[in-house]
Amino acid sequence: MHHINNFVTRTQLDQALADKVSQLLQAAIAVKGKASLAVSGGSTPKGFFTLLANKDIDWKKVTITLVDERWVDINSDASNTRLVHENLLQNKAAAAKFFHLKQGDTLSNETLSDLNIAVDNLLLPLDVVILGMGEDGHTASLFPCSEQIHTGLALSNQSSLIKVEPTTAPHQRITFSFAALRQSAHVFLHLCGDSKKTVLTKALSDSDIFEMPIRAFLQDQAIDTQVYWAE
Repeated sequence: MHHINNFVTRTQLDQALADKVSQLLQAAIAVKGKASLAVSGGSTPKGFFTLLANKDIDWKKVTITLVDERWVDINSDASNTRLVHENLLQNKAAAAKFFHLKQGDTLSNETLSDLNIAVDNLLLPLDVVILGMGEDGHTASLFPCSEQIHTGLALSNQSSLIKVEPTTAPHQRITFSFAALRQSAHVFLHLCGDSKKTVLTKALSDSDIFEMPIRAFLQDQAIDTQVYWAE
């Protein structure tokens, strides 16, 4: 299921999302002594990252990771890891830990297995997840065009992380599966612009998750996906 939160400006959205996420992380720390946050890449979250990085959170008890990553060098403009380091792991949030999804030069089966063991033991279930959405309705690196989409969306999938080879986007990817992200206590979908509102409307008009994978999060009754949108 889902709830849509509309904001007049992106600044208002970023502030509201930063306020909410900081509250949720601090609440998780109060209960468990630690908190985990998985974020998405792209240009949309930059303002949110900057505001969140200045929040008064016990950041040394927070682990940040990505919902997905392109298997590229960290210095590449396509690296989500670089984006997070330059925009979120700054100021007060510089004290947070970062779990790298991209480790090593090759995404081998052995590397993928090691990463799965690590996230299962250290991170899951995630406390807060911030998703984005592409024009084709993909989220994380759950692409409708990929051969891995059925595995990625399967509730029975035991692998928290999977390798994805999209045919409509560049770069090999590593991504959390739907089954892993579904365990999260709090799921947000961060969207900006009229074009994304159009895609969201289409996603809400049908139920085929393989056509538009974001539908899995919007329509699953076990998930309360909070959509934050601004023009």
